[in-house]
Parts: sequence; C-alpha cells; structure tokens
Amino acid sequence: MKKQDTKRSELKGFQIILHPSTFILCCALATAAGAQQYPSRPIRILVPFTPGGQPDIVARLISPRLGESLGQQIVVDNRPGAGGLIGGRIVASAAPDGYTLLVISAAVAIQPSTRANMGYHPLKDFRGISQVASAAYYLVVSNSLNVKTVKELIALAKAKPGQLNFSSAGTGSATHFGAELFKFAAGIDMVHVPHRGIPEALTDTMAGRTHFFMAPYGSTVGLLKEGRLRALAVSTAQRSRVTPEVPTIAESGVPGFRYDSWNAMYTQIKTPRAIVNRLNQEVVRVLKLPEIEQRLLAIGMDATSSTPEALDKFTAKQVAEAADLAKKAGIKPE
Repeated sequence: MKKQDTKRSELKGFQIILHPSTFILCCALATAAGAQQYPSRPIRILVPFTPGGQPDIVARLISPRLGESLGQQIVVDNRPGAGGLIGGRIVASAAPDGYTLLVISAAVAIQPSTRANMGYHPLKDFRGISQVASAAYYLVVSNSLNVKTVKELIALAKAKPGQLNFSSAGTGSATHFGAELFKFAAGIDMVHVPHRGIPEALTDTMAGRTHFFMAPYGSTVGLLKEGRLRALAVSTAQRSRVTPEVPTIAESGVPGFRYDSWNAMYTQIKTPRAIVNRLNQEVVRVLKLPEIEQRLLAIGMDATSSTPEALDKFTAKQVAEAADLAKKAGIKPE
C-alpha cells in the first residue's frame, strides 16, 4: 500500500494503518455523534441591530419556543452598529458549532453593495438555516408634514430637490436601501440621514427632523395606531392583510415598485450540515405553531420558513439583485 494512500498514527509503539475510506467514515460518524449531542449548552442568537427592530422582535418571539424544542436556553444578544456589520462579524468568526446564530434582515444581502471592508461576505461566511419572517415596509411621514399621499411626497421632493431628507436604521441597512430604491424609482433627490437603529430613525421622523422613513411594520404598528405617524403606502406588490386600507407604492404613483422586508437565520458557514438540519427542523416547527403565526401577523408579518439550501440560493439571488440595483441607483461601497 502506497504511503499517500493511508492515514497513519502512532499509539504506544503500534502503527495503525487506516484506508482513506475508513478515515472518512470515522469522521462522518464523529460528526453525526456530535450532532446527536447538540445542543449541550445555551445557544446565542446575535441580532446586529438595536432592541425593538424587526429582527429583534422576531428573534425574541421564537427563541423561547426554540429553546424548549432544543432543550437549551436561547439568549438573544443585540450587537448594533455599522449597519449590522458588528454582529455579522461576530458570527462569521465564531466557532462553527451551532452555538452562535444570526437573525438579520435583508441588510445581509445589501451589505456587499454598500460596504467596502465588511470583514466577511454573506455567501462565503454564512450558512443558511431558514427564513423566519416576511413583511411590507411602510413609507411613513410625520403628521406635521403636509403630505397625505405618495404622489404629494414626490411632488414636494421635486419642488425642493436636495432639501428633503429621509431616515434609515443605518448606512447599508434594509431601511436605507429600500428608501434609496424609492428615491431612484420616483426620480427624486433627497438626503440620507443614517441612525444607529430603527427606534432612533422613528423618533426623528415623528419629530419632523426627517421627512420620511421606510419602516418595518412590527416596529411601527404602535405609533401608527396611536396616530403619531402617518403611513402613505406599503412597499410590497400587494396590500398588507393587517392594513388593507393602505395602498402600495406601486399603485400610488411608482409603477412596478416592490421591496419586501424579510428576516432569516444563519450560522457560521463551516457548521456541520447535521447541526444545520437539526436547527432548521426545530425552527420550521416553531414557525408553524398557530400562536407564533398569529403573533407575527398581529405585527404585520408572515411566518416564512425554508430549507437551508433554499435560503442559501435565495440569499445569493438577493445579493446579485442588490448589486444591480445599487449600481443603477448610484450607491457605491464606502
């Protein structure tokens, strides 16, 4: 037997010779055994945004039930900053053992188009577990702003080019990109005002310091019900089931406009497939619970699950589409 055809190890003076196929089988069995023992300690879900944002709401909603399914505590850890990059870097550099997860918005697909030095890439450093939720963004304005429709907002912006502005949850966030897409599609010139997170962006919009915000409904529903903000339209192709009276942007003067809000769960890319599949199985089960579906719908979101493979393909498609749209809108990596 040739030397390169064996894997050799020394044990107390004895030489053990393993055929390559035997070595591979042993590794596979070890991985399977590790997956069967998983999890044996608490699991951390990184949310790379401030508390109160949509990814945070979703993570905190599903984590108790997920913890029950897995038999371990699930800890939600908010690490905001840099449009989600800080939390993303933690997960990308974490041990590939399934104990550090990421729940993030569509920002994960936008980041490669807006950040030059991310420190990771979603397609090279993350492995998908499952989509978890989808929803519409709501184009909201302050009650003090004298506009009642999308057409009126566009007309005001065209009358004052470069003088109006809009909030976002941070440069490169999904709320930023959605607003940039709206700005590009409507043919208007407005100034971007980034914030540390969704709550801060909402505060400035309510106060009239910024003129509009493409806001996730889950973070905005209370303010809308209290009449502290005005919703002009939703970003999805169809009206939302929770607010059928609010028109879409597409039917309000920007034909063809669509920008969906979505959230998904990822982990470090080298995490064993057996562990990823176990997480997917439990996440999907939790998302199908009637109480979870109802609680998500109450905040304008739909429980949306997928296979790990489907999420990886979806993410790759979203990254490509974001790059194309960023180029058209003149968004360059910074």
